[in-house]
Amino acid sequence: MKHIFKQGKKNLPVLLLLHGTGGTENDLLPLAELIAPENSILSVRGNVSENGMPRFFKRLAEGVFDEEDLIKRTHELKAFIDESSQKYDFDRHNVIAIGYSNGANIAGSLLFHDANSLRGAVLHHPMVPLRNLKLPSLASKPIFIGAGKNDPICSPEETNELQELFTGAGAKVTVHWENAGHQLTRSEAEKAAEWYQKNFQGKKKN
Repeated sequence: MKHIFKQGKKNLPVLLLLHGTGGTENDLLPLAELIAPENSILSVRGNVSENGMPRFFKRLAEGVFDEEDLIKRTHELKAFIDESSQKYDFDRHNVIAIGYSNGANIAGSLLFHDANSLRGAVLHHPMVPLRNLKLPSLASKPIFIGAGKNDPICSPEETNELQELFTGAGAKVTVHWENAGHQLTRSEAEKAAEWYQKNFQGKKKN
């Protein structure tokens, strides 16, 4: 997978950056700089092209996922993180995803499939990746969800459903609401940075 790896302080979590539809591996670099400037970064470009726009998995229509492809691409991404941890010599169990929209959806899918895939996640405007799936135990796993009260793509009901699914699996979920739509606002990014400092700064992994 096309990607950027930037080495940061070895003891800090590696930030897995996952862009939205039509984005690239460069899109979320400023967000990572705001949230955790000293950390290593693994920023990935989605392998799927939709009318020339990179994505992490196929969809059948707006808001309707190709679930078979989503599952396949989730395993593909997990294998890529595994390989990258060997190539770049970082702790595979100390990876935190920062995803926006389509990237947040595949980050959520990683957690839906394997609790050990991520140490935690910052999900900006995610949807429920899959329904009718028994989630693994996500006991005390920190998850931040950024949401817009007027988001036309990801409704508040969708956000609440995702929160309930994660919480039901034992995760420690923080939801931050903006009076905005699907765009990622500066204030939402700043709240994600505060959440990161509170949950990970100076804390050793279990």
